[in-house]
Amino acid sequence: MAAPADRIWELVANVENIGRFSPETFEAEWLDGAAGPALGARFRGHVRRNEIGPVYWTTCRVTACAPDREFGFEVLVGDRAVNNWHYRLSPTAAGTDVTESFRLNPSPLMSVFAVAGGQLRRRRNLRDMRTTLHRIKNVVEASPAG
Repeated sequence: MAAPADRIWELVANVENIGRFSPETFEAEWLDGAAGPALGARFRGHVRRNEIGPVYWTTCRVTACAPDREFGFEVLVGDRAVNNWHYRLSPTAAGTDVTESFRLNPSPLMSVFAVAGGQLRRRRNLRDMRTTLHRIKNVVEASPAG
């Protein structure tokens, strides 16, 4: 992206922006009095699965929070992490390389899921990550203020 890492990080690390970029998660809010990104901070996201439904809330916990370098979080079911989302920012001569990644946590349930529908979900996540990154790129490259 033709923008400095700090501008991009400000967008991805503030989960209240998630609805601007994600095809599935249309809003999010910090929990437990958190006002912004910090390691261990919790937030909840409002998800419309596959952009059509079902609609539900997920609770998440920040797992990586290095300004201008990385932001990551895990999605929780109860207190157990089931998957992880991560953004890595690498400065370049022209701006910043931004990588978004997704990882399912290993468990017997996820093993069954991988066989039953994992490939479809993987394709969907890859498509949605490309969409998210394009939307972020459009915002940070549109004007200096983002």
